[in-house]
Amino acid sequence: MQNNLPVKRFHNKVQIGCVGLLLLSLISCQGQPHNHENSHKNHAFTNALITESSPYLLQHAHNPVNWRPWQQDAFKQAQQEGKLVIISVGYSACHWCHVMEHESFEDTAVARRMNTHFVSIKVDREERPDVDDIYMNACHLMNQRGCGWPLNAIALPDGRPIFAGTYFPKDQWLNILQQVHGVYKNDPSRAARIADQVAQGIRSIEEISLNETEATFTAKQAATAYRNFIVQLDMKKGGGKGAPKFPMPQNYKYLLRYHHLYKDEKALKGVTSILNNMAFGGIYDHLGGGFARYSTDADWLVPHFEKMLYDNAQLVSLYAEAFRLTQNPLYKQVIEETLEFVGRELTDENGGFYSSLDADSEGEEGKYYVWTAAEITEALGEKAAALFIPYYEIRERGNWEASKNIIHRRATDKEVADKLGVSVEKLRNSIEKSKSILHKIQWEREHPGLDDKIITAWNALMLRGYVDAYRALEDEAYLEAATKNAQFILENCMSEDSRLSRIHKDGRSTINAFLDDYALTAQAFISLYQVTFEEKWLFQAQKLAEYARKHFFEAKTGMFYYTSDQDAPLIARKTPTSDNVIPGANSTMARVLSDLGLYFYQDDYQQMARQMLHNVMDEVSQKPAFYTNWATLHLDMISTPYEVAITGKDWEKKRKELDAYFLPNIRLLGGKSEGKLELLTNKLIKGQTTIYVCQNKICKLPATEVSKALKLMLPSVP
Repeated sequence: MQNNLPVKRFHNKVQIGCVGLLLLSLISCQGQPHNHENSHKNHAFTNALITESSPYLLQHAHNPVNWRPWQQDAFKQAQQEGKLVIISVGYSACHWCHVMEHESFEDTAVARRMNTHFVSIKVDREERPDVDDIYMNACHLMNQRGCGWPLNAIALPDGRPIFAGTYFPKDQWLNILQQVHGVYKNDPSRAARIADQVAQGIRSIEEISLNETEATFTAKQAATAYRNFIVQLDMKKGGGKGAPKFPMPQNYKYLLRYHHLYKDEKALKGVTSILNNMAFGGIYDHLGGGFARYSTDADWLVPHFEKMLYDNAQLVSLYAEAFRLTQNPLYKQVIEETLEFVGRELTDENGGFYSSLDADSEGEEGKYYVWTAAEITEALGEKAAALFIPYYEIRERGNWEASKNIIHRRATDKEVADKLGVSVEKLRNSIEKSKSILHKIQWEREHPGLDDKIITAWNALMLRGYVDAYRALEDEAYLEAATKNAQFILENCMSEDSRLSRIHKDGRSTINAFLDDYALTAQAFISLYQVTFEEKWLFQAQKLAEYARKHFFEAKTGMFYYTSDQDAPLIARKTPTSDNVIPGANSTMARVLSDLGLYFYQDDYQQMARQMLHNVMDEVSQKPAFYTNWATLHLDMISTPYEVAITGKDWEKKRKELDAYFLPNIRLLGGKSEGKLELLTNKLIKGQTTIYVCQNKICKLPATEVSKALKLMLPSVP
């Protein structure tokens, strides 16, 4: 069984104890799932999920299980009826979630047992990441093996879990239901002791305290973090060593910044190895563009076929930054094709971005994407197929199930052209035509399911992806998409008091937003300001930071809770500190505060950011793989970013010239006028466009040419 996210490491020493062994032993041997199509077509059953908007919840609305959405009324019902609560968490694109639904939740015998003895709640983890985090923590605490989705927890009526696991075959799930119910009825004191221990363990995970020692950030700390991170990488195939392989884009953004600061070639190789291998591998959709969730093998060949917005957003940003540094045309192609995919399949007409595409179609994982050699030859003809088949390593027997092929590459264009005895130009022209033909055929297949809910945090990542692509490639359409999305967020996801909603779907915005929504949106608005110099985006970012400060900040720790003080409390109010596939909410907020402090001369913001980093600095140095967004902030702390102000009518031309260079440690500002920012006061010189390079509010002599400004930041520039 494969997880849908890297296993999360916990840094505490929590032990559940022997009282949990009876329940834990139930999950010691899981079978392997199998696929079959949904045979439930006539909707003989309808449950309370039918009024929900989440595509994942609606997928379960016609199960015979009496599912409830996450609401306090469900727990009240459990208390009144003396029942345990099943909390089943997943998401629309989750392959194994579909498997367990088909095998168990559509089965009337399973439903009868669940309905008789339990109150059952379905949760979309993308809507309620706070709920998911609580019960995923429980799963990790109660299992020696990895946890993933579907996540299935069983809790007391007050929500405290006594059992948690992931996918279970039908017979095993029935056995678990029977035994856990039996423990609760026959030995309630044991169930209560388990609940107490698990709840305490959940509360202690990622506990953080205010570090009251003096905050000092050094290059030695940065070197330690880098050494501890780089040894974990597969420098040949890219990514972490072994399998499965996850992209983890923030890790490689960190390496790009480390390389820029210290000119460490191994850091750059760590980036290019993963980017090259992913771009050639099966994790990348060579016909339609975009990346799958992860690779199940060590060679990036076999993907977990679901496509998530947050992966593609961050990978566009990463490839864009790498292109600015290396000018590798492969990276440009990946950016363009991925954004074509996003525009075609994940973009709402109003400018919002949808969440994901399913891994399955017609009941089979990956069916939409794979081909037999015969299908390719028939579609392209013998002549074109003779180039396409060796180019993409197509085999007669296939490299996937049922003689199908996952399209991938191993050799460069020149290597293939030389082997086939054709010119590189002829090969490329033929491949592009063939890709177009096959993509049109693919488009006629049954498409994977679309999760069309619009998640604020993920939209912010995609907004930033478009900004980064614009800075790399100067395609105005990318800036238009970014600006349209930013306006969409303002108009649909943000209230007058700057409160955000997490979800927008079918014209309605719902669910009070979480810290990552605020942090990532503020960060995206800052990025948009740096290419447009429209100050409203900076001021909106500041408003979001202030709202988060008011409703999420905990002065005792100097950190932010993940949930607002306006939300109904869960069994624990978490303060997440580590980074994962998506950079952590606290690390992102710290970077936002650092940047806003620079733009607005707010020392309190920058002091908050310093304290937040100081609180986790030991983990950053010792366990950097889970703290690379913090490590990136640390690099800013030890190498003060440049404030580069460009004023005058040709500000945009000069900004584009600067963006031809990879300069991760500059913060851009300016415009035709001086605007409202204090740093721009008296910076406008009539009749010329002027560039000011400043650090810590102290500016060097102004320049009118980008080449001279670059010398002030990069002395090695000729």
